[in-house]
Amino acid sequence: MAHTEEMRWGNQTTVTKFILVGFSNLPHLQGLLFSAVLFLYLVTVTGNILIILIVTEDSALHSPMYFFLKNLSFFEICFTLVTVPKMLVNLLADDKSISFFGCALQMFFFFFFCCSECFLLAAMSYDRYVAICNPLCYTTVMNQQVCWRMVGGVCMLGIPVALLQAAWLFNLPFCGPNVVNHFFCDVPPVLKLVCADTSLYEMQAMASTLLFLILPFMLILISYIRITITILKMKSAEGKRKAFSTCSSHLIVVTLFYGSGSLMYLRPKSKYSPDVKKFLSLFYTVITPMLNPIIYSLRNNEVKLALRRMLERKVFSWKR
Repeated sequence: MAHTEEMRWGNQTTVTKFILVGFSNLPHLQGLLFSAVLFLYLVTVTGNILIILIVTEDSALHSPMYFFLKNLSFFEICFTLVTVPKMLVNLLADDKSISFFGCALQMFFFFFFCCSECFLLAAMSYDRYVAICNPLCYTTVMNQQVCWRMVGGVCMLGIPVALLQAAWLFNLPFCGPNVVNHFFCDVPPVLKLVCADTSLYEMQAMASTLLFLILPFMLILISYIRITITILKMKSAEGKRKAFSTCSSHLIVVTLFYGSGSLMYLRPKSKYSPDVKKFLSLFYTVITPMLNPIIYSLRNNEVKLALRRMLERKVFSWKR
């Protein structure tokens, strides 16, 4: 029996809320999923807040690379906030509904932070390109004003893409049913509920996906091709090792982000079952944001030293 709450205008039926199915078809896993997702979410928020605090408080990390890292952590916190709390509530609650406006808003912010993070990762690769390929000009090219403009530009690029996706889709007619077979309002499951021709929307959705996935990825690829060429020309083995080490964490994060995103949004429609799609979505909505601060902290000696200094200051202040 479909869960519906509708307003009727003559023969027109308008959906006013959606039901997020989530993992309700796996009742034996509800408790386990709730515990696992809650733990991962707490680790994600704690880890990313810790990165922000470390970079903000430690003057040794007041450089463009760590400025972008701090913003990446902020985006990760906001990105998980869009989907995870609602999913946790739905894993326990009987009422799994979300309002029509709430669903549109969730989709807007999901795409906004996805798109912004794509271009922020490209900005971080450009930062590494300037630092390694043009070290003498680094402080001039990547000054504070430029860094703030790049972050502002990243956010501005995310707004039109997100607005286009959400506004266009939610202006299409929804005549019922209103059951979304996912744990958040993603485009594919919501699009299935539209009672009109969606071919034009699907074409622009694919074009937008290619724009915010492929374009920044190509910028990252070009940056790292130039970086690799420069590193290979270095005569010092120690210099090569240090240059590669400053890029390794970013490369791992890029691989995780684009790998999981490509599996979901650049694959044939019928390749995965709905349940498999949900678990794949868990990877990029929960696991990847949790791994990013771990990757940057474990693979970066400067971050580890800054964390140690911060803890020592806190212990010292407590003892006083």
